[in-house]
Amino acid sequence: MEKEFDRKRKHCIEGIHCNVENCYYHDAETHCTANEISVGPDCAHCSDETVCSTFKPKEGAQG
Repeated sequence: MEKEFDRKRKHCIEGIHCNVENCYYHDAETHCTANEISVGPDCAHCSDETVCSTFKPKEGAQG
């Protein structure tokens, strides 16, 4: 049976780097394993004003 980590690793989004370790889609390195991401809000003036709307907390993650 394929391990969850191995399955997720095969589906990383090229060019997307993520450091949110408590996100379900984080692969324990710096990759996002979601099928797609959504970033908002509609109007931002700098990167600090943006947020990944795809974020989903990992089960049992604290933070």
